[in-house]
Amino acid sequence: MAIITLTTDFGEKDHFAGAVKGAIYSELPEVRIVDISHSVSPFNIPEAAYIIQNVYHSFPKGTIHIIGIDSELNDDNKHIAVKLDDHYFICANNGIMSMLCSEIAPEKIVKINIHDKIHSNFPVLDVFVKVACHIARGGTLEVIGKNIDSIKPIKNISPYVNDDKTQIIGSIIYIDNYGNVVTNIRKKFFETIQKGRAFEISARNYKFKTIHSKYSDIVNFEIPEEKRNDEGRGLVVFNSSGYVEIAVYKSNSATVGSASTLMGLNIMDTVTVNFLKE
Repeated sequence: MAIITLTTDFGEKDHFAGAVKGAIYSELPEVRIVDISHSVSPFNIPEAAYIIQNVYHSFPKGTIHIIGIDSELNDDNKHIAVKLDDHYFICANNGIMSMLCSEIAPEKIVKINIHDKIHSNFPVLDVFVKVACHIARGGTLEVIGKNIDSIKPIKNISPYVNDDKTQIIGSIIYIDNYGNVVTNIRKKFFETIQKGRAFEISARNYKFKTIHSKYSDIVNFEIPEEKRNDEGRGLVVFNSSGYVEIAVYKSNSATVGSASTLMGLNIMDTVTVNFLKE
């Protein structure tokens, strides 16, 4: 039985997500639909790319992923279907797939060309659903599109390294539900540049000299719990997705605050790593 996932910025208030599900079920009553998220910030391509990159591999091979972010068809925003790592992705060619494609080479990319048969101003419903159901029935990508060799990249998705390898300049690409801020600096990349050197991470006026492997690493469990006062303390971790993340221990924007609220950090803000001389 086919699985189709949905990742959109539709939210939960409007009819859009429900209409897409209804259209899929009308074509394939036995299909399984999984909502990954409908709470992506509107038109936030890096945020959607981060979510997709970190969730798709939890699904079985052959899963079909509809990504409904900035999907209006125009001359700069064509529609594509991508087969990658034995998964299928249907989205606009607006950079969403570039994070995935930078790590794993796509097996096939097609520019969807069925629009002359479908007239719509809601392409996720009328185009992406048709393509997803076609694939779910065992159809090939060549039937719904023309082969292309490359996709549009996301601007500024890769961190900058200076010539003498003493500095990485990254940026914030995602803020999670806890208000933790995720940078575009991956652990493997960081360690390749670091080469064992001490470092200082700067974000606005905040500085950190340690990257932890988990949030509770900052807690001294030998101190009685009532005397610790660790909630609300800032820290840096390599998160579960392997990115440098600035966080607050047991963060809660309504109580102790979060990295985003306490430190004033937002999407695309700069995060700098300076490597110190030995």
